[in-house]
Amino acid sequence: MQKNYWTRRNVMAQMGAALGGSLFAGQALAQAPRAGAPAVDPKFLIVMCCSGGASLVDSFMAVPESTSANAATVNAWPDRLVQKIDGSPFTAIDYSARAIGAIPIPFTGNQSNFVKKHHADMMTVTMTGTSVNHGVAEYRSINGNAAYKGRTLQEAVATHYGAGRVIPNVHLINGVSFTDRGTDASIPSNAFGERVAAPNLWPLSLDGYKGIKDAPSRDLFEKAREFRNSRLDPNSEFAKTFASSARLDEWERLRGDPLKGVEGEDLISKLMFFPDSTEMPLSQFGLQASQLSQKVVNAFPKYKTDPLEAQAAMAFLLLRYGISVTVTFGPDLNGLLKDGASIGFSGAGGGGLKDGDLINTPVGFDFSHNDVRSAQSMMWTRALSVTDRFITLLKSEEYKDGQSYWDRSMIYFATEFGRTRNRPANAMNFGAGHDLNNGFLIISPLVNGNTVQGGVDTKTTLTYGFDPATGRPDPNRTMTEQHVYAGIVQALGVPTPGVTLPDMKSMRKGMA
Repeated sequence: MQKNYWTRRNVMAQMGAALGGSLFAGQALAQAPRAGAPAVDPKFLIVMCCSGGASLVDSFMAVPESTSANAATVNAWPDRLVQKIDGSPFTAIDYSARAIGAIPIPFTGNQSNFVKKHHADMMTVTMTGTSVNHGVAEYRSINGNAAYKGRTLQEAVATHYGAGRVIPNVHLINGVSFTDRGTDASIPSNAFGERVAAPNLWPLSLDGYKGIKDAPSRDLFEKAREFRNSRLDPNSEFAKTFASSARLDEWERLRGDPLKGVEGEDLISKLMFFPDSTEMPLSQFGLQASQLSQKVVNAFPKYKTDPLEAQAAMAFLLLRYGISVTVTFGPDLNGLLKDGASIGFSGAGGGGLKDGDLINTPVGFDFSHNDVRSAQSMMWTRALSVTDRFITLLKSEEYKDGQSYWDRSMIYFATEFGRTRNRPANAMNFGAGHDLNNGFLIISPLVNGNTVQGGVDTKTTLTYGFDPATGRPDPNRTMTEQHVYAGIVQALGVPTPGVTLPDMKSMRKGMA
C-alpha cells in the first residue's frame, strides 16, 4: 500500500529538486504562446482515466436480478442494491461490504448521490472494443482506433482550440496509455500532451529564476543566460560536434522566446495550490500561492496525500487560468490508504482498519479480477466524488457573458474494456476478467444528457448499440471506438477535415 508523508525536510528537498531540474522536459511545454487572444472560444475536454475497466453494468446500466432470465449466472445485481433515479434512465449501485476481495477492509460505495445531482448532463454510450490488452485498449479509447489521422482526442482539441494557450494539452496521470502520443506528426508541437510527474510540485519547475533564495537580480540572471546562449554554448565541443543536429537547433530555439513566453505567464504562482505555511514556506523563497489556492484546497483537502485530488486541483487551475484546453487525470494503479490509517492487522476484521481507510484499490478498477462488485463500487465512488467537486468548481467560475467554465466543458470517462459477465450461481463475491463489451460515461452540457445511448441484453448483461441519428437502441448494431470518438469531437465542435467520420447526431445536445 502507498502512504505519503510530508515533512518540512522532504518538501524542501523536493522543492530544490524541482527548481534544479530541467525547466522544459517536454516539447509541448516549451512552445511559446501565440500572440493575441485565441481565435475562437474554446471548449474544454477533461479525460478521467478509469484504468482497469470501469463497467457500465456495475453502475449506470445495471441489470436487476428480477429482470433477467439468467440472473443466477450472469452479472445481474440484487434488486435492493439497484437504485432507480427519478426522471432518469440511469441506475446506480449503492453497495457496502466488510471486505474488498481478500482485503479485510470495510467500505461504503455510493453512486446514487452523483446520479441524482448530475443526471441531466450524463450520457452513457455503449461500445464493443477491439482489444482487451490494457495498453492497446486505453490508447484506442482516446484515438478512436486511429479514427482521425491518428490524433488522440486531446490532440484534436488542443490543435483546434489551443491557439494562445501556453500548454494546451496536459497529462497529470502517469503510467497509462490514455496519455500516449498520437501518430499525426503534422500537428503543432504544443498540441502534444505535456506529461507532469508530480502535480503538487510542478509549478516550481515553471520558472528558472523565481524561488531561488539569495539569487542575483533578474537582469543579471538574464544577461548570464544570454552569455551562455550566444558565447559559451556555441563554442563548446558539444555544439561543434552536433552542429548539424536538428534536435540541437530546436533546443536552442526553445531556450529563447518560447521560454520567455512561459515564464512571462507566471505559472509558478498561478498554479501553486499549496498555501504558504511552515510546511511549504513559499514566502521564504519569494513565492506566493495562487489566488484560487484556498478555493481549490477546500474542494480537494487531501491534495497532499491523495494523488487524484492533487491532479484534480492542478487540472482545474490549468483550465481556469486559460493555460490549457484539455487535461487528463484519474485514479492510479497503486493501493492507497488514508493518511494516518494503520496497516497493522490485529485479529478478525482487519484490526484498526475501518470503513474509508482504503482510498484506492491495488490496480484500480482491475482489482475486479479479485472481486468485481467491490472493486467497481469502490472505484466508481472514488472517481465520481472527485468529479462532483471538479464540476462544482467549474460551475462556480464564469468564463464570460454569464457562461460558466462548466457550460463549455466535457468529462469523458475513458476506460479500456468491460468485465466478463458470468458468475458462479448466485455468488455475490466473484472475480471477472476482461471483456470487449462495455461502453463509456460522458458528462457535459454539450451532449444529449440524461440518455442511455444503446441498451443491455438482460439475458446476458451484454450491451448493444444504437441508431447514430436517433439514439434508439438497436440490438443488431455494434458501436466501435470510432463511433465514440466521432461523437465526442462533434459535440465539442472540433472539425475533422480530410476524414469522414460517422455522424453521431444522437450524442449531441439537442441532437443538432
